[in-house]
Amino acid sequence: MQRGQLSDYFAGVAVKRLSAVETSPDTSNQHEFNGSAPLRRLLGDDDQKNIPARYIWLGQEQEAVTTDSILTWYDSRRKHATRTEYRLYYPDNEVTGMMQEGDVLFIALCRDGTAMVIVTPVDSTIQNQLVWLFGLEDQPEFEFTVQEIAGTSNPDLDFAARYILDELGIEPEEPEADRLDDLIEQFGMTFPTTKIFSEIARSAVTDVSPADDPDGALLGWLDMEEQLFRRLERRIVAERIAGGFNAPEGADVDGFLSFSLSVQNRRKSRAGQALEHHLEAVFTANSIRYSRGKETENRNKPDFLFPGHEHYHDPAFPAEKLTMLGAKSTLKDRWRQVLSEAERIDNKHLLTLEPGISENQTSEMQVKQLQLVLPRKLHESFRPAQQGWLMDVSEFLALVGERQQF
Repeated sequence: MQRGQLSDYFAGVAVKRLSAVETSPDTSNQHEFNGSAPLRRLLGDDDQKNIPARYIWLGQEQEAVTTDSILTWYDSRRKHATRTEYRLYYPDNEVTGMMQEGDVLFIALCRDGTAMVIVTPVDSTIQNQLVWLFGLEDQPEFEFTVQEIAGTSNPDLDFAARYILDELGIEPEEPEADRLDDLIEQFGMTFPTTKIFSEIARSAVTDVSPADDPDGALLGWLDMEEQLFRRLERRIVAERIAGGFNAPEGADVDGFLSFSLSVQNRRKSRAGQALEHHLEAVFTANSIRYSRGKETENRNKPDFLFPGHEHYHDPAFPAEKLTMLGAKSTLKDRWRQVLSEAERIDNKHLLTLEPGISENQTSEMQVKQLQLVLPRKLHESFRPAQQGWLMDVSEFLALVGERQQF
């Protein structure tokens, strides 16, 4: 299926580590980002005043603070015959008030002439994701580096790229909208069950085999279902908004807020269920025995037990032949939840779709004897030092299949 490209949204990006003079009002009141020479490649030689800019602060767990403001790019020595001194000015706002020395700054120039000013903690998961998305060299000191979004630095908007854009509040358009509309036409203005939606997504992806390429099949199915879901959601939400949020006393603010929250909650819950549905299809295609959502100890319910819950509860069955897999579409800090879900299994496995998880977190997982599993394509979003430890879906299936030989 065709996808858009990153250049559909961005012309270029600059990244650097913030210094004290750029962030602290006690050190400087200039409200300027340093590094004019690299920025001239991105912003050009002409002064640009009041560039519309969205400021985004993304924390360790991708909690976001967003505000709309401006940037101003100008040569403070414009009238000097030989000297230039370019500056990028930012006004006070909620996001700039949160910036700290050592944070990583991304300035992305959008195709529509606006900009995004993104601030992340150093060595965080979201920093890794953005470095990977924009094809930036991962320099330890993050001196100002500029990357044009074109040519080899212009990736297709695959599952991982869409995931990161969603964190930035960008919802990519669908290049094959007509085909998606044909697939969801049967549902009208009603969401089908997640199981049915997952089945339709799998039937629409015909160029990959879950037996021959389980990693590619899982990502392809999830990508298709996400696009189908967003397309149907857009249609249903548009109709609800067109109907208005009115009450006898005026605007129905509570009704609007409740509807907005329900949209967000539906997205989160359906993503997790879709992942489990598609994993079941992969296991079945590869003749893997499993139990889904069965109790172990203390009413815990691991997402998957292998070869099954009856083997887990049989004291005579060897513990070394048992496997547990947690499945979380987004990880954030919730990976610790799986550590207590199956006491008989010392080395646990967790499958996620979140790209570029920080080294701090993966190091802690190793200490806690938790093996991270991701579709092979997502491994490239991690740093080289992490990639050798990661397990892909094919490797996980081989491990479970070997343990089921009894």
